[in-house]
Formats: sequence, structure tokens, C-alpha cells
Amino acid sequence: MSMFSIFNVSGSAVSAQSQRLNTVASNLANVDAVAGPDGKAYKARQVVFQTEKMGAEHTAGVRVSAIKESDVPGRRVHDPNHPSADEQGYVTHSNVNAVEEMVNMISASRSYQNNIEVMNTAKTLLLKTLQMGQ
Repeated sequence: MSMFSIFNVSGSAVSAQSQRLNTVASNLANVDAVAGPDGKAYKARQVVFQTEKMGAEHTAGVRVSAIKESDVPGRRVHDPNHPSADEQGYVTHSNVNAVEEMVNMISASRSYQNNIEVMNTAKTLLLKTLQMGQ
């Protein structure tokens, strides 16, 4: 693997983690949502990663292959006075678990930071290599 392919691999990971962070932000923004644009409760979304071949050197990067909605049922709260209550008086809230999303956010943020650090280290090594030739 050449030093330049490190930028491709880490760059793909940074892009994928950025999408993961955006998905987590959307989930956290809707943690207390009752109804979405379709009239149904918001469903948490999760990013699915996939390995991706990069370049002629047979290196592997990462890409987002899908963003899937969770199948976990939403939290039901008895509130017959709420405008979104069903005929039994229950309001279905989103199925977003704030604690899980915060852990997911910390994990994505650290992965993002680690890949940026890999690129910075590779850049420093390349600059040092160039300086040796002077």
C-alpha cells in the first residue's frame, strides 16, 4: 500500500462517519417526536457500512451502503387529550433511544477523529520524506 492510498482509505472512512454523525443528529433531533411528515411516529435510522475496493492497489475503504429504519416499536404513552392520540388514548412516540444515540455519536466522532489523525500523520511522514531529499 502506498502512502497516497492511505488518504483514499481514511478519506472514505471520514465521509462514511460524517454520514453516520448526520444520521445520529437526525435521530436525536426527533427523540421526542410524535408524528413525522407522513403522520406516523419517527423511526430511528441506522447507517450500514460496506467494504469498498479502492484503486488498482486492491486497498479497501468503506462506504455507506444503506440507511435503515429501526423495526423497534415506538414508545406508547397514555394521553387521551393529545391531538395525536389513537382511539384508546395512546400516543406513539419515536423509537429513538437517546442513550444509544449518544454512544453512537461518541463512537462515530472518535472514528472520524482517528481517521483525520491518520491522514495528518501520513502527511507529516510524506513531508519529512521530502525534507530528507533536500
